[in-house]
Amino acid sequence: MLFRDKNPVIWHTSSYSGNNGTCVEVGFATSTVLIRDTKNREGGTIALSSITWQSFLSTLKHSTPTSG
Repeated sequence: MLFRDKNPVIWHTSSYSGNNGTCVEVGFATSTVLIRDTKNREGGTIALSSITWQSFLSTLKHSTPTSG
């Protein structure tokens, strides 16, 4: 899916991200949330609906972290 929006996307990196380059950026557009790798910004973007994004965040919030 090719994403086009008339308004510029402002990208955000989590304050929990370290300086080791292993983080993602999130951009908010009209009814769409965009996710991309900070090490490879031109490598592609994942586009989610706002509802799917909220579901994703809820799942993360209620999940038990695992290592490995």
